[in-house]
Amino acid sequence: MERTLSIVKPEAVEGGHIGDILSRFEGAGLKVVAAKLTRLDKQRAESFYAVHRERPFFNSLTDYMSKGAIFVSVLEGDGAIARNREIMGATDPAKAAPGTIRKDWGTNVEANAVHGSDAPETAAEEIAFFFAADEIQSPTV
Repeated sequence: MERTLSIVKPEAVEGGHIGDILSRFEGAGLKVVAAKLTRLDKQRAESFYAVHRERPFFNSLTDYMSKGAIFVSVLEGDGAIARNREIMGATDPAKAAPGTIRKDWGTNVEANAVHGSDAPETAAEEIAFFFAADEIQSPTV
């Protein structure tokens, strides 16, 4: 079983789309094994997105991600990272396929409704950023 981090970004939280987005993940066979509603301050957003520090969009991204509540979750399932990224759609909502989260609820490249880990190593780091090991519960069958 693979795990990935998912973030429902501020505009999607404010728009009341957490349930719709989680339904897409669960409908595709991903299980939510940890979740919380939280808010990043500017410093914590800068820490999370540190890999982008030298990019021109860094300040606007961290301002945006610290402007409101976010919903973070750990998704688990076979091929969770790739499946999550497929369900999210292209980073730019204008280029995302119909029926993807970003096409349906994203407004632009920054405010694109969701974030998802892009590789196993990134997923491990991102999950640890938001969750302690004992906060993650695999469902019993």
